[in-house]
Amino acid sequence: MTFDSKYEPFFQPPGWIVGPVWAVLYTCIAISFFMVLSRRTEINYSNIAIALFLTQLAVNLAWPSVFNDSKYFQSLLMIGVMIVFSTIYAYLIYDTEPNASYLIWPYIAWVTFAGIINAAYYLEAS
Repeated sequence: MTFDSKYEPFFQPPGWIVGPVWAVLYTCIAISFFMVLSRRTEINYSNIAIALFLTQLAVNLAWPSVFNDSKYFQSLLMIGVMIVFSTIYAYLIYDTEPNASYLIWPYIAWVTFAGIINAAYYLEAS
């Protein structure tokens, strides 16, 4: 989160760490997605998993602009969608491609942490 705000939760990570963390996480989720694509004929519900992944990715890409516009409740709902869809994706692919599933969990953890930060902003603004 690299924006100007008078309020910052004490547990918000410094801006210099956020970029590298996202770079690693996007690499992990991209690898996971390509692993799933390469075995999509073997994965039960692969079309659902792919749709969930792409939807949560689109929400992820839209989230910063919503959050930076101080729409904290809407951005918190978006994080909820990312967490739920990513978790279902990880579950659906686990049996056939467990390594692809494992690559998603750090992303889910980080997005959950971002949700806690987002909730702190929402509560402060309320």
